[in-house]
Amino acid sequence: QVQLVESGGGLVQPGGSLRLSCKASGIIFSIYTMGWYRQAPGKQRELVASITGLGYTYADSVKGRFTISRDSAKNTVYLQMNSLKPEDTAVYYCHAVLRDEYFGQGTQVTVSS
Repeated sequence: QVQLVESGGGLVQPGGSLRLSCKASGIIFSIYTMGWYRQAPGKQRELVASITGLGYTYADSVKGRFTISRDSAKNTVYLQMNSLKPEDTAVYYCHAVLRDEYFGQGTQVTVSS
């Protein structure tokens, strides 16, 4: 059974930082493309960042502020989020894809003063 379990969300002031973690089980972690999506109220789910063995992809809106990384020894992918803005407020979902794809249950990130 595949499980993607996110943690690290919360409430932060504008300009602050958070680090999201996603621990994967039930997949061969090292061969999957891992990523983070987000969905704000009333908006479609969008790709924030992804990481493969060949490189990284970032949404234009987060380039220079967010960094994705993975630790294959821990089956964990991270999203370091700096200089957070109110428009980053959303539910963030961990994502794994190869021939099939999986999403975690999501973790809420709220950026507000």
